[in-house]
Amino acid sequence: MNTNEKSGIPWLRTRIVRRLLITLAWVVTLAALFYAEEDWRGWHAWNQYRQQMEAQGVQFDYRTFIPKPVPEDRNFAAIPVVESWFLQRTNFQQRWADNYSLASGMVHSPTGPNGAKDGKRFFIDLVAWEMAFDAIRSGVTNANQKFASGKLELAARAAAAPAVLAGLQTSETNLAELRAASDRPYSRYPVVYNLDDPWGILLPHLGNGKQVVLRLQLRSCAELAAGRSDDALADVKLMLYLADSVKDEPFLISYLVRLAEVQLALQPVWEGLAEHAWSDAQLQELQARLQPYDFIADMQRPLDGERAAGVMTADLLARGKYNLNILTGDPSQAGSALANLFGRIAPHGWYYQEQLNYCRLFQLQMAGAFDASRKRVFPEQIATNVKALDKAFAGRNPFTTICTRHQLLSAIMLPSLSKIPPRAAAAQTAVDEAAIACALERCRLANGQFPESLEPLVPQFISQLPNDVISGEPYQYHLRPDGQFALYSAGWNEKDDGGVPGKTLFDEKGGDWVWQYPAK
Repeated sequence: MNTNEKSGIPWLRTRIVRRLLITLAWVVTLAALFYAEEDWRGWHAWNQYRQQMEAQGVQFDYRTFIPKPVPEDRNFAAIPVVESWFLQRTNFQQRWADNYSLASGMVHSPTGPNGAKDGKRFFIDLVAWEMAFDAIRSGVTNANQKFASGKLELAARAAAAPAVLAGLQTSETNLAELRAASDRPYSRYPVVYNLDDPWGILLPHLGNGKQVVLRLQLRSCAELAAGRSDDALADVKLMLYLADSVKDEPFLISYLVRLAEVQLALQPVWEGLAEHAWSDAQLQELQARLQPYDFIADMQRPLDGERAAGVMTADLLARGKYNLNILTGDPSQAGSALANLFGRIAPHGWYYQEQLNYCRLFQLQMAGAFDASRKRVFPEQIATNVKALDKAFAGRNPFTTICTRHQLLSAIMLPSLSKIPPRAAAAQTAVDEAAIACALERCRLANGQFPESLEPLVPQFISQLPNDVISGEPYQYHLRPDGQFALYSAGWNEKDDGGVPGKTLFDEKGGDWVWQYPAK
């Protein structure tokens, strides 16, 4: 090899290194330009949208939804039994070590906790509960054994009531403490609002509160059967108080639990009306408690809180305080590591785009779904919105969802929101019908029979008749030949089916939403 060839090797190496360095510089420059462009594009689009929406009164800062503290001596939740719900990391069976916990698994009730089957309400099977409590007193705790009597007539329920009330005595200590605190005007549960993990905030009071309401429901129905309507009324009012104790919370799950608890409380109201067990004074109290409910207007706050939590989640992901695998739900270690790595290297602008698309699609899904000022819910519009959301998600795959469409948060969090308005409509219909039914019973007490129409109820027996939240028209009312009546909403199909219910009490596929009593 000659001298010229040897001297050319270092020169060639230098040339290759120079080209590699130039290429690397170009790659770094292009990457920097890409990140800068994506960051600015996302930031600009999100902030422009945010300013427009905040000018309209929309609140995106989750901290503004946190309930303000209240004085402990005026706080229903500042009592030992409630505090124990947050301190004891145990399940309901361990925390509620009472006979109800054992008996509830041994009672077979075809009507379910709301006393409803085939679109109709029925009495709670107190005889089956008596059998379960008797078995527990005998030392039998086999949850696989199911009791059902089918004896729902008043005489059978009245005979079983003392044993049921005796079986519930093991719950009395906690129930008495809650009742004593229910005259306090405020309720702020000791929820720790962890703003670094909004979806991990612990809410043990929701499940525990529902456990209380289930016990009170059974007790109030037994009290009615035993002729103790004053005690039953006190328990109904406590159930409604417990339901309303979470009203100010910004969580959709709190709102849904509240709706469920109110509907549980309506079972003894219905049973007392069906058996003519309430006095006029008691009916007035029930009306005064039921008529102010406006679950359509109350829906707005938890929905706004849900939106703000989604916005905050994108911000936490961008700042590395939240891991992407928590949202993607990948259980594998390799998949979690890959998702988290991608989350860290993604441009911050993509998270702004996530916030923007989440809020825009949130608007799309909720647009025209309900009108708080008119106390209306619109099933047809909700169905249209669901189709529009499906269209917005059409053709997506993991790459496009995250990298081009920026719809990860939207795809995970939004589809279930369409279920909220139907539940609100069902709960509002239930309390509206219950209030009207109380007025009808007062009219019967005064005149010896139910009226031919609803109009004579106003203003003597009810100040104003509510309108159907579905149709916006007055609730339908038919007086039956046996002297009973059918009071009903057109239901989710927006069709008057003549008072014929669907397969469930508030069927979303067909039938009316009916309040009626068994034939005598």
